[in-house]
Amino acid sequence: MPTQIKNIIFDLGGVLLDVDYHKPVEAFEKLGAAGFEKVFTQASQAKFMSQFERGEISPSQFRKEVRKYLPEGISDEQIDQAWNSILGSLPEDRVVLLKMLKKKGYRLFLLSNTNSIHIKAFQRYMQDTFGPGLLEGIFEKVYFSSRVGMRKPTQKIFDFVLRENKLQREETFFIDDSEQHIKGAKKTGVQTHWLREPETVIDVFKDFPSLN
Repeated sequence: MPTQIKNIIFDLGGVLLDVDYHKPVEAFEKLGAAGFEKVFTQASQAKFMSQFERGEISPSQFRKEVRKYLPEGISDEQIDQAWNSILGSLPEDRVVLLKMLKKKGYRLFLLSNTNSIHIKAFQRYMQDTFGPGLLEGIFEKVYFSSRVGMRKPTQKIFDFVLRENKLQREETFFIDDSEQHIKGAKKTGVQTHWLREPETVIDVFKDFPSLN
């Protein structure tokens, strides 16, 4: 159990938002892409995908790279739909948890490796499901990798968040579902938790200080 925590940094996909890393592979293969699992997995991905997550290439450039694996005639909409198939829902009990943590006085932040196509789809989902301003009302700051030009697991993005918000490392707790991101965070000296199925973020906070 983490101790002396005042600040909590959440990953988005796989921690708060349900995701399925296999769905994009299946969706692109249905469009005719062979061996797409070599291009994208939870643990690793092609160079152009990392560039897209850092905001170094545009959606049109991303689609151009994806088309190299696809037959001719696949539309932008089909590519975006297949790419966004990874995104699931944000369960209500996780929203309740976040609101409880905020009410208890924890400083909450969101740090996600997220590209512009996913951001657009996620924001549309949040608007349709919860109405406007939920994330802004809960999180002190939201960091999407494509908007800050850095991505996990590099130490500099963690240092950036800590420095910009004047967070003490030993008082900061980071939760992520990817081992490589946890390793990157540990290098900065923050406390961490690697979330692995079937555990959920709700389980992490069952015995959390000040919540019981």
